[in-house]
Amino acid sequence: MSESPFSRVVWIVLDSVGIGAMPDAAEYGDEGSDTLGNIARVRPLHLPHLVSLGLANIKPLANLEPASEPQACYGRCALASPGKDTTTGHWEMVGIHLEKPFPVYPHGFPAEIIEEFERRIGRFTLGNRPASGTEIIKELGEEHLRTGSPIVYTSADSVFQIAAHEEVIPLWELYRMCEIAREILRGPHEVGRVIARPFVGLPGSFTRTANRKDYAVPPPRGMLLDQLDDRDVMVFAVGKVFDVYLGRGIRDYEKARTNEEGMEKTLAALDLVKSGLIFANLVDFDQLYGHRNDVEGYARALEAVDRWLPSLLEKLKEKDLLIVTADHGCDPTTASTDHSREYVPLLVYGRRARKGVCLGLRPTLSDIGQTVAEIYGLRLAHGESFLGQIV
Repeated sequence: MSESPFSRVVWIVLDSVGIGAMPDAAEYGDEGSDTLGNIARVRPLHLPHLVSLGLANIKPLANLEPASEPQACYGRCALASPGKDTTTGHWEMVGIHLEKPFPVYPHGFPAEIIEEFERRIGRFTLGNRPASGTEIIKELGEEHLRTGSPIVYTSADSVFQIAAHEEVIPLWELYRMCEIAREILRGPHEVGRVIARPFVGLPGSFTRTANRKDYAVPPPRGMLLDQLDDRDVMVFAVGKVFDVYLGRGIRDYEKARTNEEGMEKTLAALDLVKSGLIFANLVDFDQLYGHRNDVEGYARALEAVDRWLPSLLEKLKEKDLLIVTADHGCDPTTASTDHSREYVPLLVYGRRARKGVCLGLRPTLSDIGQTVAEIYGLRLAHGESFLGQIV
């Protein structure tokens, strides 16, 4: 094998930044969803650096002029797996295709699940319905303080979330509740993640803390991060990447509560990690703005990433490759507050990479993982590498 043109990959996931409905979007209730396109249409975006890389060359975006000479290679990816959630998107990136989607609970969890959970934790529960985390804490937090009953809720994602005040249910107990829920939620009810959602404060001013903890389904063996670890390739994770993969194959990581923290810690990682993979997720688009239909907040978050981009590009070395993509959509302009079944953008930049190459429509997010695999002399079960198109 000839020497790889790249020794370090910086992989940024803009969580939920979709770029247009997939052909089967109507089956998910997402016909007409277009996270980037619809935001650009209703609220003009100022994204000069992303546009210079080729963002507006992927497809027409209102008020954004395509670059005449894009600095990156550009395209978009479809989700080959059924579903539209965090776990599905991130798993597919590393070569895992699902045959059926993770279960979701638009009407709350079945009585037998809740009854078994309550029996094993020795407490009754509140909630048990889809909800915004901040809203359900505001609504049920006072009753939780009075009764000591944890708040159980879900979302459009495949999640079982447990909210509790840290002075009512200590963290060790909340985490144990999550472990119990994870044990119960198997078979047909195997949700993608069980999530601890601790909060503090008084009624009217509850705030969630940084002590969130995710309990994900273990990814099948043989995914990209396993193979990189077997090859002794350094993987450094930023944000919720560590939790999504249960830390598998990840040598070091930094949690990040916000996009700002994620961006800062990604830059810091570039000083620490000299070769290997830096894998970051910027979560605010999804958790703060998409699910709350906050178009302005989403737009401002996109513009903040664009302002940060030059500082990232300045730190890239000769043998670095930057990949910018997303895991699904979450269009804040539609009536739904759910994730949306969308294509995701793909921008690939490096000093040794070609410029302005259209990578077209990729049939799966696994094409990204397969490309990273090829860089390190590996091979995944799914996906077609585009390394040969960019060098």
